[in-house]
Amino acid sequence: MTDASSWLDLHLRALFVHDDRGRIVTRNALDRGVAPRFFLGRTPDGNRWRFRDDLPEDLAARLESLAAAEPVVADLREPPRHGARYRDLLAGHGPVGEAWAGPAYRFPAALPPAGGDAVPLTAGNATLLLGGDLESWREDIGHSEPLIALVRDGRAVSVCGSVRVTREAHEAGVETSAAARGHGFAVAVVAAWARAVREVGAEPLYSTSWENTASQAVARKLGLIPYASDYWLT
Repeated sequence: MTDASSWLDLHLRALFVHDDRGRIVTRNALDRGVAPRFFLGRTPDGNRWRFRDDLPEDLAARLESLAAAEPVVADLREPPRHGARYRDLLAGHGPVGEAWAGPAYRFPAALPPAGGDAVPLTAGNATLLLGGDLESWREDIGHSEPLIALVRDGRAVSVCGSVRVTREAHEAGVETSAAARGHGFAVAVVAAWARAVREVGAEPLYSTSWENTASQAVARKLGLIPYASDYWLT
């Protein structure tokens, strides 16, 4: 798979649960969560858009008309041409909540070697998460596999897991303890996670927001390849 729009299709199937019409029903995540009413994904060779299943048909048609007129851009940082209009139309349907925009990445063929301190998290070693700000990841054990921890001095300092999973692809969720940031732990744990995902026959994917410069730095250090930009309004 070489074209960016095919990677975006893979990404969309991992992000959301769709109905038979291709409408978004919910987020494909452990907590499900509120799905965006409108999603626009852009790549250098084509765009994709989706609507939530409860959006009125006439509103969806107006949004689609604008989305179909969005130019195909080479610079993924370029904001959508009709961003203000999307907001206005959705605001007429209900208050606009979350607004999200950011890059989506795929992994290169070659990954850094897995470090010896990266271990799968299981019920048997969940105590690695105790006593720190990564303890909430205990809820993901058994649900977000592969779920990998980078361990220092008997405690997890960084965690990466499959927070959105399909047979074809896994989306990364990663967090590093506040006291352990700035030491390259996130890079190491994401690399170990990506290797584990490939071992189960799926593609690892990584996405973040334009405001999250630390997460984008992780992507650069790993040599991740941007293929799309996400834009959604809830």
